[in-house]
Amino acid sequence: MEKLRAFLKRKNIVISAKRYGVDALGAMAQGLFCSLLIGTIVGTLGSQLGIEAFVTVGAYAKNTAVVGAAMAAAIGWALQCPPLVLFSLIAVGAATNELGGAGGPLAVLIITVIAAELGKAVSKETKIDILVTPFVTIFSGCMLAAWCAPTIGAAASSVGRLIMWATDLQPFFMGILVSVLVGIALTLPISSAAICAALGLTGLAGGAAVAGCCAQMVGFAVMSFRENKWGGLISQGLGTSMLQMGNIVRNPRIWIPPTLASAITGPIATCVFKMQMNGAPVSSGMGTCGLVGQIGVYTGWFEPSEAALANGAAAIAPTAFDWLGLILICFVLPGVLSWAFGLILRRIGWIREGDLTLDQ
Repeated sequence: MEKLRAFLKRKNIVISAKRYGVDALGAMAQGLFCSLLIGTIVGTLGSQLGIEAFVTVGAYAKNTAVVGAAMAAAIGWALQCPPLVLFSLIAVGAATNELGGAGGPLAVLIITVIAAELGKAVSKETKIDILVTPFVTIFSGCMLAAWCAPTIGAAASSVGRLIMWATDLQPFFMGILVSVLVGIALTLPISSAAICAALGLTGLAGGAAVAGCCAQMVGFAVMSFRENKWGGLISQGLGTSMLQMGNIVRNPRIWIPPTLASAITGPIATCVFKMQMNGAPVSSGMGTCGLVGQIGVYTGWFEPSEAALANGAAAIAPTAFDWLGLILICFVLPGVLSWAFGLILRRIGWIREGDLTLDQ
């Protein structure tokens, strides 16, 4: 046992919740942002403004293989992998994300960690390291991906089936469940956008999903402003609340305020403002990321997507009430409610100073 401990220490293999649940998970969120999310933002801007270069760049950035590679490289960096292991993880991430489907990010996290540690274990142990290390890392990672990534993806997709079940309920309960579930999926290392796209989530359910995602993104951005200032406000409010996953692992109570906010804004969206998201279904799972969710609602008013039309949607002329609902549900209420709930939790000691600080 002592020899094993000495070996793991020499190889910088630290088996701990912090290394995998905080460091690797936090880095993976940044990799996802630097590929899928920024690609979606740029692509959406390009399509709305008619800038073909933006559309092209966005398509490259959000390519499934690129997204997987970016996440895997970020995880490898967080695990302090040697160069040959780090570079080999690119192939592992690309394969895993493609095979994992909607659960691609979660599959990438699990499989990349295993492949990285195996690669580190053999790194520089032979005279032909240039061959052995990449082979072990890539072969083990890709074989694991072929074996279990689809299963992990199916498990993540079960979240989508739960959401679809929720859409059959009355608008009030559906609004709560869809808003909370999709919002949670947005912050977790699974792709809420992919789930919504696979389900063709539009209409009132799409509106509730947008509400839940906005509650998480705007909520975390506002309630953590004292720790992260303007940079954190922008990176979370227009980027992704997944950046807080490392902090959530450290203190799960920080997740309470935005989740409660989503439980309130969801039914308000479905029952009061009857806000529908009839743009591309992927927009239902994007929230305020590059304002893609809001652009989806806007375009759905005038030109519903094919998926929305198939579900019975029709173009409308938005009223001032519709605009008010969009602004309140997506920006004002998430910020105010999460800030208020967060303040209560700070005062009772459930959230401490620094619990929401993002790693720079």
